[in-house]
Amino acid sequence: MTRLSVGEALATRLYAAESAIDQALIETATPAAALPAARAEAWLSAVTGQRAFAGTAATISALADARAHIVQTHNTLTALARKLGLETLAVGPLDKPGDGPPIGGGGGDGPGVASDVVNKFLPSTTESC
Repeated sequence: MTRLSVGEALATRLYAAESAIDQALIETATPAAALPAARAEAWLSAVTGQRAFAGTAATISALADARAHIVQTHNTLTALARKLGLETLAVGPLDKPGDGPPIGGGGGDGPGVASDVVNKFLPSTTESC
């Protein structure tokens, strides 16, 4: 295996980890948002279910911390790849919702691309490192 192929495999795994954390945040925030409405709809006291509220809030906080750590890992690996003289790698869609037509391999306002797509370029600036 070459360093570049190792980097590509690692980039794919990193993107999968980032996506998993984001999906976990989505899935946890949904019931957290529903809990107050459910309590009010059932005409229950604010005291009822407080541990459930606290538990989901703590879970969201832990996932937000995990997301911050994986983003820092991403930035560190990007800097390391540059230091090693490897092509910088980006995995997944580069376009954001609202970008209009796809400009960087992603879906623009569409559904995007599969997680196994590797784009072999990043912006040349080091601001994100």
